[in-house]
Amino acid sequence: MEMEARSELFRLNNLVTSEVSEVAQDTCRGAQQDAYCPAGFWVSWDNFFAQVQDNHNERKQMSNGSSITQFLLLAFADIVQLLHFWLFLGTYLAALLGNGLIITAIACDHRLHTPMYFFLLNLSHLDLGSISTTVPKAMANSLWDTRDISYAGCAAQVFLLLFFISAEYFLLTVMAYDCLSSICNPLHYGTLLGSTACVHMAAAAWASGFLNALLYTANTFSLPLCHGNAVDQFFCEIPQILKLSCLAAYLREAELVTFSAFLFLGCFVFIVLSYVEIFRAVLRIPSEQGRHKAFSTCLPHLAMVSLFVSTAMFAHLKPSSISSPSLGLVVAVLYSVVPPALNPLIYNMRNKEIKDTLWKLFEHGLPQHQ
Repeated sequence: MEMEARSELFRLNNLVTSEVSEVAQDTCRGAQQDAYCPAGFWVSWDNFFAQVQDNHNERKQMSNGSSITQFLLLAFADIVQLLHFWLFLGTYLAALLGNGLIITAIACDHRLHTPMYFFLLNLSHLDLGSISTTVPKAMANSLWDTRDISYAGCAAQVFLLLFFISAEYFLLTVMAYDCLSSICNPLHYGTLLGSTACVHMAAAAWASGFLNALLYTANTFSLPLCHGNAVDQFFCEIPQILKLSCLAAYLREAELVTFSAFLFLGCFVFIVLSYVEIFRAVLRIPSEQGRHKAFSTCLPHLAMVSLFVSTAMFAHLKPSSISSPSLGLVVAVLYSVVPPALNPLIYNMRNKEIKDTLWKLFEHGLPQHQ
């Protein structure tokens, strides 16, 4: 018994000594007139022991954060919760129907086996994956009146959402190159965008999205959490998770954000320059019918890019002075839920080939059910 007491006393002494040594070094580095280094000088003891206590509390919070097994998502009032469920259900069904029809039309009609429709097929798959990552879980939570999501489920949700959204942005960049080639270099279009080149570009977009999501997810969930487990969003969103992390750990995300910002800015500049060249080429077309056909080819893509970029930029660049939980919810819905539901509508409204294919499939399917 006496040996155990001595051992515990020795351990506590070492712990206090290490805390005192560490804080003393920090105090000496920032010492001014009332605080001097311990080696022969006086120390401002009030500030000194306050730093020791803060250091100990921070370590305790970090150790507590590492034991989190689940997160709590945004809670809704009863009436809002029911409205939230039905709105999400309608939007999700619309996205499933719209993207499913596009996938069916392109797969069943060999005339649509062209580069533009191949990229549109990939885009529809990404939209389905994106909206299926967040909306079903949010609907289930609203239906069963719960808020929790497991730690692994939250990490998977962050990874998949980042993967689909990043890949979609890179694919939209590739589709801008497709528009540019079809209008500015129509004679070399088949050479520039052959089947092999299209597969490689689509694979590069998916792989880039996967790598970006992997880096962000691994970095985010390696940070110690010091501020509980309540996420102020209906899904696991990286900015909300970073708010739970320790301040020092939060700064580690800055390097990755800077790298991604340059990458996404490069894609955005390429899209803008592509459309500058496209508009210049279209305006040189002598016939009005030719100009209308050229614009009709690229306007759906331009509308999707505008919707995607505007909602994403507002979500991440909005000033903190106008931030609020309700505004954050609306913005999150705009960039994660609305684009997958609207993209099929944008393409189908102005795409005669897809509408004709769907109508033929519908007509041929009717006799089988009569």
